[in-house]
Amino acid sequence: MLVDHLGNPIRSADYREPQTAQLRQLHSEVAQHHSRGLTPARLARILEDAEQGNLQAQHELFVDMEDRDAHLLSEMGKRKRALLTLEWDIVPPRNASAAEQAAAAYAKELIGDMPDFEDLLFDLMDAVGHGFSALELDWQLDGREWLIQSATHRPQSWFQLDRDMRSELRLRDNTPDGQPLNAFGWIVHLHKAKSGYLARSGLHRVLAWPFLFKNYSVRDIAEFLEIYGLPLRVGKYPVNASPAEKMTLLRAVAGIGHDAAGIIPAEMEIEFVEAVKAGHDPFMAMIEWCEKSMSKAILGGTLTSQADGKSSTHALGNVHNEVRHDLLVSDARQLNGTLTSYLVYPLLALNGKLGDGGPRRCPRFQFDVTEAEDMALLADALPKLADVGAQIPVSYINSKLKIPAPQDGEPVLGRAQPAAPAGVNTAANRLAALTAQPGDIGQRIDAARADQQALAGAAAALSADFQAVLGPRLDELIALLDETQDLALFRERLGELLVGRGSDALVEALTAQGVNARLLGLYRGER
Repeated sequence: MLVDHLGNPIRSADYREPQTAQLRQLHSEVAQHHSRGLTPARLARILEDAEQGNLQAQHELFVDMEDRDAHLLSEMGKRKRALLTLEWDIVPPRNASAAEQAAAAYAKELIGDMPDFEDLLFDLMDAVGHGFSALELDWQLDGREWLIQSATHRPQSWFQLDRDMRSELRLRDNTPDGQPLNAFGWIVHLHKAKSGYLARSGLHRVLAWPFLFKNYSVRDIAEFLEIYGLPLRVGKYPVNASPAEKMTLLRAVAGIGHDAAGIIPAEMEIEFVEAVKAGHDPFMAMIEWCEKSMSKAILGGTLTSQADGKSSTHALGNVHNEVRHDLLVSDARQLNGTLTSYLVYPLLALNGKLGDGGPRRCPRFQFDVTEAEDMALLADALPKLADVGAQIPVSYINSKLKIPAPQDGEPVLGRAQPAAPAGVNTAANRLAALTAQPGDIGQRIDAARADQQALAGAAAALSADFQAVLGPRLDELIALLDETQDLALFRERLGELLVGRGSDALVEALTAQGVNARLLGLYRGER
């Protein structure tokens, strides 16, 4: 029997049709904007209702918060999109068999072919603020393979909690207990920004209070600017002015502030009184405090998002960025489990690739959260460690620098060797070049040394042959050079000297050494 990752039996109806297709009332609902007229008392009531299992008002308020606060939207966007920069893989279980390795590769291929996989990750990270995020899966049978056609994000306001434990998400279907979610029909990511009941685990419960106080301050500073932002205009009319003249002056005072032009009788005047010196600093201080509180809750610090020109040093910014990296690692590890249980497992189970191991032997989704080390620093330190005898595996260096190991026959970078200068032993140059190339270095060095020894032996043999043939006549050659000053005459006398005196032996020696060198070259080239 086909079961889900919790061992519950699966019916074909659970994944052949989206579950919400039967709950038309949810699709026709219009969200309420609870941020309108929000007060501390009303906010407290909304949060208390969510703790009792009624999530609708709380999550509709959370959506409003991101719609109305640009700073909150920006900081949450950084947190959500950080995972999109990471590489991912499907890792087989420990001591994996060939079938389990093939299943991991199969799952990676199917997920990699999903055109909207990045959107799926972004939607799942909505759980950071809300505490959970639910994506409804639409399965499609392509030939003999079950594939995910789409993963649609459903609003958190569509769900409620069970009345007993207040920990299980259910669809609102106008019943007290709600409708349980179909297995293989959803990807549900529960994100623990903090411990507690599901309704209290999201960051937006913490952010709701700074959002409320910031709105008060924004409203107050808008009223302040409306009242005191423009200079006061006072019109003066004569004591005997008629009602019509007074209305003329009033219209001129009202219009001159916006039109910067107007006419009045000569007997009247308009005086501009300087605006009050009241400052806006208290309002801005409150707004800044609220925004910094949001940044701390979302990203763990403020210097990666706001710079005040005073405390925003480079060193402190690096410290805050490290804290932000810790949050990235935590988000990735929480999402690893969700994607393994709700994405990898269903794909393999429905397509018959899971094997007999069940959920325990299911390949795991895994983000790569390791950071590459400083290449320049390691390039300086590793040779020094190797010189003192440290045994450093190549796999360790590849993992630290995030450099993949070369595949069979794949070209690799190597240090370029300078051309051999004239007069330098080419066998020695060949030996130096071989030591810089990858592969079985020991075998290459032994072959190069054998070549060098063979060449030295051939040269020694040739020298011995020349000594045997020409040695006895060396004195005659030296005397001939002393007597003859012309090159043509020397050649003629040399021929007479060698005729019948071992020239055949010299030819035989040269021929034998040439054949030996030729055979040696062919043998080394084939080897």
